[in-house]
Amino acid sequence: MKKVLCLFLLVAVASACSPRLVENDAFVENLMKTRPAKFKKILRQKDTLGIQIIYTQINRDSSNRPTFKSFYFNVDSTQYFYPASTVKLPLVLLALEKLNQLNIHGLDKFTPMFHDSIYAGQLSVKSDTSAINKLPSVAHYAKKILVVSDNDAYNRLYEFVGQKEVNSKLKSKGYNIRILHRLERPLSPDQNRHTEAVRFVKDDSVIYSQPMLVNEDSIRPTRKVFKGKGYMSNDDHFISKPFDFTYKNFYPLAEQQEILKAVLFPETVDAKRKFDVTEADRQFVMQYMSQLPRETKHPKYRGKNYYDAYVKYLLFGSNRKSIPTHIRIFDKVGIAYGFMIDNAYIVDFKNNTEFMLSAVINTNVDGVYNDGKYEFDKIGFPFMKNLGRVVYKYELKRKKKYQPDLSRIKLKYEQ
Repeated sequence: MKKVLCLFLLVAVASACSPRLVENDAFVENLMKTRPAKFKKILRQKDTLGIQIIYTQINRDSSNRPTFKSFYFNVDSTQYFYPASTVKLPLVLLALEKLNQLNIHGLDKFTPMFHDSIYAGQLSVKSDTSAINKLPSVAHYAKKILVVSDNDAYNRLYEFVGQKEVNSKLKSKGYNIRILHRLERPLSPDQNRHTEAVRFVKDDSVIYSQPMLVNEDSIRPTRKVFKGKGYMSNDDHFISKPFDFTYKNFYPLAEQQEILKAVLFPETVDAKRKFDVTEADRQFVMQYMSQLPRETKHPKYRGKNYYDAYVKYLLFGSNRKSIPTHIRIFDKVGIAYGFMIDNAYIVDFKNNTEFMLSAVINTNVDGVYNDGKYEFDKIGFPFMKNLGRVVYKYELKRKKKYQPDLSRIKLKYEQ
């Protein structure tokens, strides 16, 4: 009896010492505080590291209709972070929307698309050896973007949609996003305003031809953005002044989660903010957004560089082990200049659990940009993994009035 009583007292004391989690404005912070070994230092440096987090619970009614309850940590759309590859998801959606709205017989995402270089900084495209038919297409570019975040594929969709249309379309939908440039190509603002001529060819006939698009409107950011204490120039010289992000892409975290919601839960989004894509196209995006590299046939992504969590930072970080088969992550990540972002919808089919989680962290602790020296491995990946896990564990215990029916997102993958 004495042993039982001692055990009871120990449990009681432990329970009393455990912080009671209340779902209020400080909820995300308090959730992280339950794991001080993982988050104490991170929380102390939250502003220095530019951390922003949005955790969104999903609750279903008796008809399986979802409603959302979001909790925010340090979120401020006026605090700039470089969005890196996260801008690729809106480009995929806009490219599919453009094809749908052109409404030309025989023209779809699988139609071979060729690019012609007719202006400085442009690159023509005649083939794509990674495709099963060796031909480039919107579908194949979108697949490469969604499965492994291919930069060239993004650039090709940028050429097709055009800088002006990208920004005007997003603005008309009510999204506060600015996309001004290609990725991994040091081009001038003038070169980024000009896009390559594009031809869609089927059975040796051109079914749609688009001349070079030029954005003659001057896109003026609302304010100048400088970060850090210095940067490395393109010719590898150190410049002792802050790095200028003013004319870089801009994609706040809240907008990222809203666009992901528009893909996954279009029935919950205002008509104005939806993307005009077919249901088949939406399913296509959902499939490849959640498909793992090893499940993909063309291109065939193999080897140690293409592990399951290659573009799944939340919950798994840089873990090279296989992701459990009952977990699927529908997301888009970004990583560049020290910034690490993941915008995800995470599903556990075995435990009937779903939630949305979006986060950004700046691992450029020395304040020098463009030098390739960032703390992704030491700070970024562990943060993303630990954040995903603490939220996931909370979700596993969270009580819901109605259990979700997740059958509609049990998708078929290539292999």
